[in-house]
Amino acid sequence: MIIRPATQQDLPVILAFWNPQIRETTITFSSEEKTLAGLEQMIATRRAAGREFLVAETENGVLGLVTYDQFRGGNGYVHAMEHTIILADGARGKGIGRALMAAIENHARAGGAHTMVAGVSGENDMAIAFHQAVGYEPVGRLPQSGRKFDRWLDLVLLQKIL
Repeated sequence: MIIRPATQQDLPVILAFWNPQIRETTITFSSEEKTLAGLEQMIATRRAAGREFLVAETENGVLGLVTYDQFRGGNGYVHAMEHTIILADGARGKGIGRALMAAIENHARAGGAHTMVAGVSGENDMAIAFHQAVGYEPVGRLPQSGRKFDRWLDLVLLQKIL
């Protein structure tokens, strides 16, 4: 497995595994699917700010992504980051998520980040367990903070001091 910065050629594959999760699950509360132009802009904006957008590539192609940005706006939060990690179907349980998390945490740490936050759907027990397994501590639950599929959803916040 190789962890590397995403390239333009990776974007159609990323869209192919990310958009079904947006459409069909509560992994993300957003119902707005990603577009090629939007993904290009996200990556460019994050890289311009010193952040990164990484992919995991195996012999089966790109199977996951991880990226991060500042947790909240304002100069008081310049050392607090929040990440997004998305794996393709069939990629879970193979060490891909752990490798992506280690790489993005190292990148953030090298850029001066002190803490990394995960905002996880309260329905996503696997993601909560995954984050705890890689050193994140639950620090809060925001009941009924998101809405999708005509249901209120809890947001679980987990944090790791880098």
